[in-house]
Amino acid sequence: MRQLPWRNTNDPYKIWLSEIILQQTRVAQGLPYYQNFIEKYPDVKALASAPEEEVLRMWQGLGYYSRARNLHACAKEVVEKYDGFFPEDYISLQTLKGIGKYTAAAIASFAFKEAVPAVDGNVFRVLARYFAIEENIADTKNFAIFFNTALEIIPKDQPDLFNQAMMELGATICTPGNPACLVCPVSVGCTAREKGTQKKLPVKEKKVKVRQRFFYYLMWEKDDKIAMKKRGPQDIWQGLFDFDLIESKTALNNNVVEETILAEVPDAEVLSISAPVKHVLTHQRIEAVFIGLKNPSSVYLKERELSYFKKEQIEELPKPILIDKYLKGRIN
Repeated sequence: MRQLPWRNTNDPYKIWLSEIILQQTRVAQGLPYYQNFIEKYPDVKALASAPEEEVLRMWQGLGYYSRARNLHACAKEVVEKYDGFFPEDYISLQTLKGIGKYTAAAIASFAFKEAVPAVDGNVFRVLARYFAIEENIADTKNFAIFFNTALEIIPKDQPDLFNQAMMELGATICTPGNPACLVCPVSVGCTAREKGTQKKLPVKEKKVKVRQRFFYYLMWEKDDKIAMKKRGPQDIWQGLFDFDLIESKTALNNNVVEETILAEVPDAEVLSISAPVKHVLTHQRIEAVFIGLKNPSSVYLKERELSYFKKEQIEELPKPILIDKYLKGRIN
């Protein structure tokens, strides 16, 4: 079993933090973030008292920023409602912001030894193959089938070890593409191995609708400063900083972009227009063009809620990885 810093602890804060960071994130990528968070915020009270912008900046590069906002909100909730102590049971844990069935089960079993199975993607796969469960794991109504199957076999005295072993089995041996059945400790009795149906299980049928978006970022420059703003709610990257933005449903040529800018800001001077930069998210594909500009009116800046920031200030702001990568290539 891999030696990971959150494995040998029953501290619910450390277990919770690791589980939130590792949602849709590889261990190798998430580990340094976990270590940085523990160093910066050694307990839930420290995290709860931190400014949201600081937490988002710490999270930068992990993506799915709603996780960071929920992390911060949950920490505050634990402090305000429970005096800094996490609830000790599976049901109560799910009342906290950002904690679903899997994370609640992980905390309840690892920290408080409650015999409740933690069913994540790895565990779905192990259960589906071993017991030949063919129900679609992408359909939420089928969760109970897998949960109850695991509930029947989880040992009451060592639920933490059982859950860790199931996760590890799925992550290192019962892998999606090429399961290592020859070295699997539970290959005897595995229905999928006996029938040769490992690669057909688990069944996961989910149509993902991908949205195409075209961003034209207006980088208003003044001396050594660039105007930026904080993104609002109801869209990606809430609470992060990016530039003034024109969004289009279709790709625009440079002439149309310049005409659109000049219609809003007649005195604007276009300094540069970048080549399109592609950025892929789970449900969205973004094509961004960065346009260097100067001479916006103060009225325009105020209406667009833009403020000028120096290079040093920009480096400290929480930003989408798309913006961060572009600036690192542009600002020396």
